[in-house]
Amino acid sequence: MKADLAGRIDRMAKQAQVMVDSVFSFAELGFQEVETSKYLTGILEKEGFRIERGVAGIPTAWVATWGSGKPVIALGSDIDCIPQASQKPGVAYRAPLLEYAPGHGEGHNSGMPLNIVAALAVKEIMEREKLPGTLKLWPGVGEEQLGTKAYYVRAGVFKDVDAVLFAHVSSDFNVTGGPGGQSGMVSVEYQFQGESAHAAGAPWRGRSALDAVELMNVGWNFRREHLRLAQRSHYVITNGGDQPNVVPQNAAVWYFFRETDYDNVMNLWKIGDQMAQGAALMTNTTVTSRVLGSAWAGHFSVPIAEAMHANIKKVGYPQWSEEDKSFAVALQKELKVPVTGLSEQVGELRRPAGSPSAAGGGGSDDIGDISWNVPTVTLRYPANIQAGPGHNWANAIAMATPIAHKGVVAGAKAQAMTLLDLITKPQLVTAAWDYFKNVQTKDTKYKSFLRPTDEPALFLNKRIMDEFRPRMKEQYYNPGKYNTYLEQLGITYPTVRQ
Repeated sequence: MKADLAGRIDRMAKQAQVMVDSVFSFAELGFQEVETSKYLTGILEKEGFRIERGVAGIPTAWVATWGSGKPVIALGSDIDCIPQASQKPGVAYRAPLLEYAPGHGEGHNSGMPLNIVAALAVKEIMEREKLPGTLKLWPGVGEEQLGTKAYYVRAGVFKDVDAVLFAHVSSDFNVTGGPGGQSGMVSVEYQFQGESAHAAGAPWRGRSALDAVELMNVGWNFRREHLRLAQRSHYVITNGGDQPNVVPQNAAVWYFFRETDYDNVMNLWKIGDQMAQGAALMTNTTVTSRVLGSAWAGHFSVPIAEAMHANIKKVGYPQWSEEDKSFAVALQKELKVPVTGLSEQVGELRRPAGSPSAAGGGGSDDIGDISWNVPTVTLRYPANIQAGPGHNWANAIAMATPIAHKGVVAGAKAQAMTLLDLITKPQLVTAAWDYFKNVQTKDTKYKSFLRPTDEPALFLNKRIMDEFRPRMKEQYYNPGKYNTYLEQLGITYPTVRQ
């Protein structure tokens, strides 16, 4: 059946390419993934999936369900993109499609196409073999803001799910078992309120909310020296006032507080609240705060990871062409990073020793919240190039090229094979839950960072997408007219600096 699956997915390579290129061209920021969600749910609906839209009160969130009975397997991947990461695919240097527009500078255009191809192939096998089981596909909305998966958990999206297979783009082909080496995180915006006044005529009558923002930031930056090395914290000023001759009566700053576990994240958040209150006292302003996102540090199922790793070895890396290899080398030279080309050898199963080291810290992904509620693994599939710094135009360069297309097909095979293992081997589901209950959650219990009154930050990125979407629509991929997005854009692959 696995050989059959691989053949079916190879025959779906064109469908995978069209989906990857289409979502790349939509390039929608978190909470604004309107075209992407409409497109993907339309495909699944035609394939017989039942669609539930507006999941957890989030307009662009949905769950697509097919089948009946146990096991219930959920497949997810993120769909949002990165601000100002617009980039012509296949061009190995900075070349925006549209200056300052969003772009898929992490490669989130590829994960749901991978899951759809895997699910459709397994669905055909299940129908032929009359296998029981339920497939659920869902998107990670607003992942770059860590904005939704904790709300999915709170809404009960995974309450009857037996296992979650997540997919995330990478330059490698691997899976992690055990602690994922991530940081937990809470995302908080502090909003200060003062009083306006003529900044030259009567500044003494004003109370500057911007002064409060700046004082909080100064205080936090001095406090960094006395925080644990594992913390990672960063901020942007989201509202700095209206114009210089008016004392700002309102201003806001948005913080990410990252640490290795729940207690340390909560301690950072507490310090942030204290800093905000101190800044408000110094400026005779008031302050309120709102949570914009959160994430637990992930912990992933060892039994499912072992099964998936065996399938990754069975599939192996794609056969990279000379064009693919020269493209990767050209980008690595352009960015002045080690010239390693494209990965070609599957390594051992990743088993991080534990949480991020005291010296290292780490990134965050809200798949962590789901991993503490149901056995979960993350497939990392080779659809990008080891070169870009992450969250950057350079990470978008490969994402509508043969590298992404081949990487998605390879990843879909590993995902589908692992899905088949879970459906046909009840002992694997049992082993996953045994690990979850008796190892992973034996001493650590999930507690959401979300407060009962917190709601999804649906307003995020709306202004940006309202500005750019009308012009971006002119560049949406038309698969009825062009074989690939590269062809539509008139790009010779690869285009490298001479």
